Amino acid sequence: MEVVVILLLVVVFPLWIIFHYITKWKQMKGITAEDEASLGDLRSAADRLEERLRTMERIMDDEVPDWRSRHHDKL
Repeated sequence: MEVVVILLLVVVFPLWIIFHYITKWKQMKGITAEDEASLGDLRSAADRLEERLRTMERIMDDEVPDWRSRHHDKL
């Protein structure tokens, strides 16, 4: 009986745990539909922010033509 318990503890259980986590790792390789949706939302937000920045730069170019050079001089 002791040999069976030792065999289980030394060989079977460690292999079982290793194969369990290998399987979990393989399942998590790709991105989920939820992750893909989140990435799409983030991309949309980034596109909107980029368009807002371009609009702000156009307004600043019209209102204060030399704003870029004054800003770069301070850096």
